[in-house]
Amino acid sequence: MTRSLGQQQGDDDAAALAALGYTSEFKREMSPWANFSLGFTYLSPVVGVYTLFAIALAAAGPPMIWWLVIVGIGQFLVALVFGEVVSQYPLAGGIYPWSRRLWGRKWAWMAGWIYMIALVATIASVAYGAGPYLAQLVGFDATTGAAVICALIIILLAWLINMGGTKWLSYAAIIGFTAELIGALVVGVWLLVSERHHGLDVLFDSFGAGGGDKYIYAFLAAALIGVFQYYGFEACGDVAEEVPDPTRRIPKAMRMTIYVGGAAAIFVCLSLTLAVEDFGAVIDGTDTDPVTTILNNAFGEGGTKVVLAVVMLSFLSCVLSLMAAASRLMYSYARDDMIMGSRVLRIFNPDRHVPPYAMVVAAVIPAIVVLLSLLSTRALTTIISFATIGIYLAFQMVVLAALRARLKGWVPSGAFTLGGFGMPVTVLALAYGIFTMINTAWPRTPDVPWYDNWIVVLVTAGGVLIGLIYLFAAKPHLRSTAAYSDAIPASTAGARR
Repeated sequence: MTRSLGQQQGDDDAAALAALGYTSEFKREMSPWANFSLGFTYLSPVVGVYTLFAIALAAAGPPMIWWLVIVGIGQFLVALVFGEVVSQYPLAGGIYPWSRRLWGRKWAWMAGWIYMIALVATIASVAYGAGPYLAQLVGFDATTGAAVICALIIILLAWLINMGGTKWLSYAAIIGFTAELIGALVVGVWLLVSERHHGLDVLFDSFGAGGGDKYIYAFLAAALIGVFQYYGFEACGDVAEEVPDPTRRIPKAMRMTIYVGGAAAIFVCLSLTLAVEDFGAVIDGTDTDPVTTILNNAFGEGGTKVVLAVVMLSFLSCVLSLMAAASRLMYSYARDDMIMGSRVLRIFNPDRHVPPYAMVVAAVIPAIVVLLSLLSTRALTTIISFATIGIYLAFQMVVLAALRARLKGWVPSGAFTLGGFGMPVTVLALAYGIFTMINTAWPRTPDVPWYDNWIVVLVTAGGVLIGLIYLFAAKPHLRSTAAYSDAIPASTAGARR
């Protein structure tokens, strides 16, 4: 009997995975389009821009939009590094298994730990950011309590869809991508045609934000709108064992996520910026919700409801993708017996082909974080800042591991490589990431108590410290017989960690 190309590809993928030491329980049902859509909805230009537009505009005025360009270039470099790694190691969980093969067990455990807690914080931050929009859509007052209730509803819906398996995740990602892109284009074009109040020259005018001569500090503070926007491309690799021919398709999907998602984010931000009637009112705090003001002026109450429905679909799709990434990371950890509760977290549902208990944890912990936000008046900014710096720290641990491996003789051997550009791209990606983390963590509110001013650094340090204590006390890295440090040639590997 003649074998189909699909069957042959499936056999090739299974053989390649077996060569890496694993037999996958996932089904390779995610098409290249769905894989790209997963990364796009995780990155979600609507979510990123709508969540932080008011904060960034108040901090630095219209020039804050340039952070979407600056960060996009930096993260594209990171995506290129990740593309080389996933092409050689197309394993579920992404950050953890990549770090394991590039550096070693301890490094991988910490990278995965940091990425995991940052992911659950990101799920909480996106769900919480959806709260005001969902409250407005259904007619609630946009109080903190209402935002929390709405966030919990979003998390529950995302969990239910994720439990349907890879096909349901793929369908939801494609629907979310299509709705978000069409919605962003329609809303953006309408705003540019009917609600444009300024020319492009305002993108170079601070309108008094930051106090004039100290504007550079205000501009740096506004970086969060770009920094929070450009991650999600790694989710394409988190589901590597659910994609046919992942060594070629996933690096391409990662790059497409940056291209398309970045262009969409810039367009959304530009259309909103030019539709703001009074920048001074946003900067001085008179208008604390310019997005809603713009939508009401442009579409009226009824039209705004339609727009908000599309916005809510974007938020839901984003949480859905984040939750999928978090559950695959936990499963990958548990498969190597590297974390507390591994026996439960690695349980696989044979009908839906998902790790159900890892999925429950990926929903419950973000829900707890959302509830804890009731204790802080700066909850959204704090959660977003911590989630962002945690993600970037985990990213840079992979980039640093790739740089170290290169210096020790690693030559990427996947279907996608950068060739001679690999070393300079990796160095630039690392330099960009270090600058971004410092800028994100830098305290900028001297008028608040010191612990609130340094809360991002304190929470991040606390998360790292807990991970280190568990690592050295429980020694989870010693439980697994899975391969590690094998990217580095044996002749130069030296002592393995």
